Amino acid sequence: MEQLKLARDFDLPVLLHVRRSQDIILKHLRRINVMGGIAHAFNGSQQQAQTFIDMGFKLGFGGAMTFPRALQIRRLATELPLSAIVLETDAPDIPPSWLPEGANTPAQLPRIGAVLAGLRNLSLAEVAEATTVNAMHIMPRMQRA
Repeated sequence: MEQLKLARDFDLPVLLHVRRSQDIILKHLRRINVMGGIAHAFNGSQQQAQTFIDMGFKLGFGGAMTFPRALQIRRLATELPLSAIVLETDAPDIPPSWLPEGANTPAQLPRIGAVLAGLRNLSLAEVAEATTVNAMHIMPRMQRA
């Protein structure tokens, strides 16, 4: 709660690890209005996704989305507006399907982006551009590499 208050007071985005904790985090966000941020490792419902989006958040999709049996996450990655999604690796955790026993690294991001592109029937370039714009929107002080 105190970190949310600091973010509110200094008008900063928050990066929230929401894996299996969406409802708890949303409860606190309803009490403390922040400017938005990223719901990292998102794996919630359509309703939870929409609530985060309505509160100014982008949703982080990464390694979990690459597993064919991750039907809920893959459906959301396909149906949510691309403007609401950022790509992530959660390195070294949440490895993609092709690294089931290895540590994840940022080097996997292009392949994770390719999975999202395939799910949405877009080019990797389109997904990379959109998700970069989304990240820059949430974190305007971030420099493009």
